[in-house]
Amino acid sequence: MDLRKIKKLIELLEESELAEIEIHEGEESVRLIRHHAQQGGQPAQYALPPAQAPAPQQPQASAAPSQGDSADAASSESGEEQLPEGEVVRSPMVGTFYSSPNPESGPFVRVGDSVSSGDTLCLVEAMKMFNQIEAEFSGKVVAILVEDGQPVEFDQPLFVIKKA
Repeated sequence: MDLRKIKKLIELLEESELAEIEIHEGEESVRLIRHHAQQGGQPAQYALPPAQAPAPQQPQASAAPSQGDSADAASSESGEEQLPEGEVVRSPMVGTFYSSPNPESGPFVRVGDSVSSGDTLCLVEAMKMFNQIEAEFSGKVVAILVEDGQPVEFDQPLFVIKKA
């Protein structure tokens, strides 16, 4: 496949919301995959072919003395940061986190707000679809763990709510 065609495909991928493009031309094929970085400033990575893609770096857990609490020990071993006490609301999908229904509106919830079961906490946009993330229980929001417009991964902690 012509190098100019591959460069054009890379440009198309960068300009679009797509995460992956795969093109077959005769017996040749090209597959480009965009890996969203957790923190801004890192460029998108492309794999050609997928078997040669670099493995994502896992954050290293800081060494902390365990004091018999198995939940704290489990979260330190998995590389997660220590979260405030309460129930964790996790992202049910990969997408972009939005704290308000539109840029002109205030956020759905703030730290310290009381929420009821079924209240909208945020939106996660995935493939141009806005999905409401609702509270599964009543309580008080003690932490919001992501910023507006930030990409989120499946099962990533979004909120901590202390049950009422």
